Amino acid sequence: MATGRNHRPATRSRGIPEATVARLPLYLRALTALSERSVPTVSSEELAAAAGVNSAKLRKDFSYLGSYGTRGVGYDVEYLVYQISRELGLTQDWPVVIVGIGNLGAALANYGGFASRGFRVAALIDADPSMAGKPVAGIPVQHTDELEKIISDNGVSIGVISTPAGAAQQVCERLIAAGVTSILNFAPTVLSVPDGVDVRKVDLSIELQILAFHEQRKAGEEAESSTRKGPDGDMPAVMPA
Repeated sequence: MATGRNHRPATRSRGIPEATVARLPLYLRALTALSERSVPTVSSEELAAAAGVNSAKLRKDFSYLGSYGTRGVGYDVEYLVYQISRELGLTQDWPVVIVGIGNLGAALANYGGFASRGFRVAALIDADPSMAGKPVAGIPVQHTDELEKIISDNGVSIGVISTPAGAAQQVCERLIAAGVTSILNFAPTVLSVPDGVDVRKVDLSIELQILAFHEQRKAGEEAESSTRKGPDGDMPAVMPA
């Protein structure tokens, strides 16, 4: 099986928009669930609902893949799984290193979904000397002094950073200097990277803050609605001028 270091996904060369690329994993997740239930075909409306998008957007996205479905039949589930997996590069083996094996890093290491989605945790790396050699998810933790050698030996092109914020930029620069060209950042900070390096940031606190905004807005709308109603719940009568 090919490794990720020598083979890059074809999405950019095919001109697929970044917004479409961001939705492909949503479609793949929905399609995988259908495949596991042995569903042979799915309509654009059903798949769009399962993925949380509108059907017109889904059909537009799939047109970039050259997949248009069959009128009255829909899309072949297994073929779409293959198409999307191929576009995302998931038909290859992608070795990944996780740097920072605290609570979050250990949880990521124990996540069982990597292997089934084309990713292999090649190494766990931490700066704490007392962590060296300790197994996490069956993988012995290695010290950051070995980072460059680990990346070179395993042909790693994807790095996951789950360190404290203060250490993240330095780790990022070492990963890039060693040949990593894609980074998934869980550290609560913005990383500065050169052209040609892709960074995806996952910030749980920001997601929670967005949810808090929506909760506050819903509470405000409910309060405003209640003030418009009379004591019996009916809208108060409008007094004549």
